[in-house]
Amino acid sequence: MFRRIFGPSHEPAADQAEAALDRGAQGDTATVRRIVARLEEMPPDRARLVASTAYTLARAANADLHVSDDETRVMESILQEHGMLDEATSVIVVEMAKLQARAVGGTEDFVVTREFRSLASVEQRIDVLRACFAIGAASGTISAEESAVVNQIANELDLDPSIVSRVRAEFHDKLSAVRAVRRVVEQG
Repeated sequence: MFRRIFGPSHEPAADQAEAALDRGAQGDTATVRRIVARLEEMPPDRARLVASTAYTLARAANADLHVSDDETRVMESILQEHGMLDEATSVIVVEMAKLQARAVGGTEDFVVTREFRSLASVEQRIDVLRACFAIGAASGTISAEESAVVNQIANELDLDPSIVSRVRAEFHDKLSAVRAVRRVVEQG
């Protein structure tokens, strides 16, 4: 391939570029295989819990039809902080979850959240709700779209409304509706 690009007078450069590409591809493949092996080593219920958690987080991030780099970092961090995954694995799992959330979106949302709910403890469900709010707040403001999706997720997680209100209150100052009311009051 690089011989055609560089031409016959630059064959050594073409050979070096081709070799570097081959080495890079082999390294990536080995990394991906190691990560997949780690996921396959998990007990099936744990792997399902990790997958459904990641998808639910990606669903919250994709509420406005865009997943920012900040939201991606928050998702990766959440999966690492809760001891679910190491850094390399969390990066791959988050990317896969983002892809699925964009590709299948609404058709899988309820099914996956219901799966998560059946596998998770109440504490884990509360943690995921809190994480969904944190993902929405990654940009500094939780938009109306993000808030609506997080409210829907909370509903599907079957959490007591008082718990949902308590978690939402932690992010009160980040809600775009609250900020809009404050701007009106300050101007009036």
